[in-house]
Amino acid sequence: MSTKNIKLMAGVVGLLLLVGCTTAPKDRIATAEEIFAMSAPQRIDNGAIFQPAQGMVLFEDIKARNVGDMITIILSEQTNATTSASTSTSKDNDIDIINPILLGLPGVINSTLLSNRQMTLESSLDSNKSFSGDGDSAQSNQLTGSVTALVIAVLPNGYLRIEGEKNISINQGDEYVRIKGIIRPVDIRSNNTISSTQVANAEISYGGNGIIASANDMGWLAKMFNSIWWPF
Repeated sequence: MSTKNIKLMAGVVGLLLLVGCTTAPKDRIATAEEIFAMSAPQRIDNGAIFQPAQGMVLFEDIKARNVGDMITIILSEQTNATTSASTSTSKDNDIDIINPILLGLPGVINSTLLSNRQMTLESSLDSNKSFSGDGDSAQSNQLTGSVTALVIAVLPNGYLRIEGEKNISINQGDEYVRIKGIIRPVDIRSNNTISSTQVANAEISYGGNGIIASANDMGWLAKMFNSIWWPF
């Protein structure tokens, strides 16, 4: 094997190793300081009797409506999917040609190529072809709990864009739940909660890292062999 081919194979193996080690990056959630920076600063007139920063609203509920307000998302996600496919084909061919009788005598051909052997016109053909394929797939997911999110933007039609994240450290592992999306103020309940099924364009992520997460993760060599770049 030439040196050029060896270098080419080494480059391909290196690329496969990089593909196998690639992991999905963790999306970043805006911090509270960044969210408050998105809203216009409130003007305070010092010396006036009424101070906006110290005002008390008597006829307003606790529902989220402004940038920086908090709202609790009740996670109630459940999905079930099942698919099945089956294909079966079969084809048989059977052809028989008997030796004809001519003037009471069977048809015979003398062949000088085969040492003067006599050949008849009798022929037979038989073929059989079949195919069978089956496939089944089933998936079920369930996620329950709650995440308190912050309103990061108020859209022109009054809808609210929210983002929230919860990080939990248990024993020797860290887990997180993240949610993004758009909600309607009319769907917010009186206790300032909303179901995750009422979040439009919802992006819900659940994952973790640590010893337990690493035990459930496929090794880098197995990822290489299961990647789309592996030609075999």
